[in-house]
Formats: sequence, C-alpha cells, structure tokens
Amino acid sequence: MPAPVPFLLGTLPTPIGTMLLVFDEDAALRALDWSDHEDRMRRLLRLHYGTACALHEAPPPAVLRDPIDAYFAGDLGAIDGVAVRHNGTAFQREVWAALRHIPAGTTLSYGALAQRLGRDKAVRAVGLANGANPVGLVVPCHRVIGANASLTGYGGGLERKRWLLAHEGVALERGAVGGRQGMLDLG
Repeated sequence: MPAPVPFLLGTLPTPIGTMLLVFDEDAALRALDWSDHEDRMRRLLRLHYGTACALHEAPPPAVLRDPIDAYFAGDLGAIDGVAVRHNGTAFQREVWAALRHIPAGTTLSYGALAQRLGRDKAVRAVGLANGANPVGLVVPCHRVIGANASLTGYGGGLERKRWLLAHEGVALERGAVGGRQGMLDLG
C-alpha cells in the first residue's frame, strides 16, 4: 500500500464562514471549502487522491492567507496568482484551467464555457467537472451560471455563491443573476 500523501489543513475566517485550506509542503492549494462542507471536501480529496491522503493541521502560509484576505477586503484579483495543484481527469483539469480565465465581476454559462473549450455538446460534462472542482473560490466555479442566467448549484451553497458574485460586483436579482448584466461577452 502506498504511503499516505501528506497534506496540511488550515482554517481562515472569512465574512461568509470559516474556510478550510488544504495545501502541500510547497504551499500549493490542493482543496478549498467551507467548514460546514468539510465532508464534501474530504470526499473530493478521496476521489482525487484515493484513501492514501493524510491531513495534518497547520496554519495557512502567508502566500495563501494574504491573497484570500485581500480578495475578501476588495482586491478581487489578489487570488489570481495563487498556486493550485489538483488531480483529476484531463478534461476536468481543462475545465478548471478555463474557470481561472473568467474575470471577477463576470459570469459565464455552462454552455458558453463548453463552447470556449471547443466542446459545444459537452455542457453536462462541463457542469460535472465544475461540480468536482476541489479548489472553489480560487478556481472560480461560482462564476458559472445557468443558461437562463439563474444561479445554479455551488458546493459551498447558493447563498455563498450569491454573496461572492455580489462581492465581485455582479448585479443580482432575487435568485438569479440579473439579466445579462455581468455576463461575459464572448463576441
């Protein structure tokens, strides 16, 4: 049996709950979730790294903590340079890389994301990859919405998704992203 992959687990208070950060010895982010969704985070870690994954508590390093704190303080681009490493299929990694190119303050539909990847018919697969993203916020899956501009699922809960989008300046209506305002123009 292989030796467990050693990861470090730290917490960070945010305006929308306690954040859990899983990182490696090089301070690359491996998973990010909210304390009330720890079971989901651990399930994704097992899915991506197998049962041979050991978490040891440690304070988050400044290279992770400072950009996330800055993001919540209003510097929305601060998290763009945070190093992430994740296991997943080649397709999942392709989707997750594309998510990092959706600028703060904009949203993109699952269909538009599939088109951006040159896979027009892979809308459901894009949605599944988005849902399996272990590094929410930094890999901004919260910026992906339904084709009708409605808020759709988010691993951290729809209220957090709504808060994050509003924090980034996306105009929201009750239960949905308002019209096309805030939508990323692909033209």
